[in-house]
Amino acid sequence: MTSKIIFASNKLGTLEDQQIQDMLNKFNLGKLVSFKKTDLGAMGQTLFVTSNKGKYVFKGNPLYEGQLIEEKYFIEEMDKRTDTVVPAPYIIDDSNEIFGWSYAIMPKLEGEHLTSEILKNSLKKEDKLKIAESIAETLRSFHEWRVNEFGELNVQDFTITPFRDSYPKWLFNRIRYWLDDAKKYSKISNQDIAWVEKLLVDSEESFTAFSSPTFVMGDFKPGNFLVDGADDWKVSGVFDFTNSYFADPNSDLIKMITYYTDNDEEELAKHLVDTYFNKVENKEDIIKRLKVHMLHQRLLDWGSAKATKMVTWDDELPFSMWVKAYTDLIETIVE
Repeated sequence: MTSKIIFASNKLGTLEDQQIQDMLNKFNLGKLVSFKKTDLGAMGQTLFVTSNKGKYVFKGNPLYEGQLIEEKYFIEEMDKRTDTVVPAPYIIDDSNEIFGWSYAIMPKLEGEHLTSEILKNSLKKEDKLKIAESIAETLRSFHEWRVNEFGELNVQDFTITPFRDSYPKWLFNRIRYWLDDAKKYSKISNQDIAWVEKLLVDSEESFTAFSSPTFVMGDFKPGNFLVDGADDWKVSGVFDFTNSYFADPNSDLIKMITYYTDNDEEELAKHLVDTYFNKVENKEDIIKRLKVHMLHQRLLDWGSAKATKMVTWDDELPFSMWVKAYTDLIETIVE
């Protein structure tokens, strides 16, 4: 379910003060002080709401049937299974009486985004290293939720719906689908396709041999977690579990590896990876799978950038050359 949603977006539209107050009244959450759209809400579904009783995040107009139910389930599981702070309680109103669509209301978490100007101008190197460690430890705690099948959550009975055929086939076909889609917006040559196919072939055995699926957040990036240094620098909260499923946990590392390396902080990427794997001896299979996960993510980024014409790199640079710089980086970081 969630993994099929890539670029879809339902907006909240214009909301009135009285609608927000009606929502607060329904759950005894106080008198409205203010509300505004969140700065990093890419899907346009979220608002910050402040009342005289507290600060909340409002999420509405679901992208697909079951989105809020699914996210509530994952948040409640993370709240039970880990020490990570998540937005619980996650309250859902399935009725359409106030806004015309269902919505959720949850507590606003404390902390700052890693990308905030406050942190960019104040963090020291040792602070950044501690944050990288905390990110790794947070992901490791998420990935302790081990399951028996690769797949997605069925919100009807909260079982896992297995991927069609197998996880490797699902992943590889997904990559081929988005590579073909990228042809609509950019030049994808036969050489690019051959390079992708070789990478998939080289990794196939590693994926086939991997038989320990875990919970995967699916979108672990600076926009979806907060950090705080009140006691010691660490991840202070994680939210947005809309893209979660059950598969190879290593895929959750990709967006942070990319973020650090794009900001010339390769040392932090390496420190995060070293902390996460904690002296794993045989990393050959891990490297092969990480390269494919990097290809997958960078392909989505490439297609989105080309489709929206928000290209920030040389427009003449071939796709395979562009993404190869990232896949090659995996070998440097995972030693």
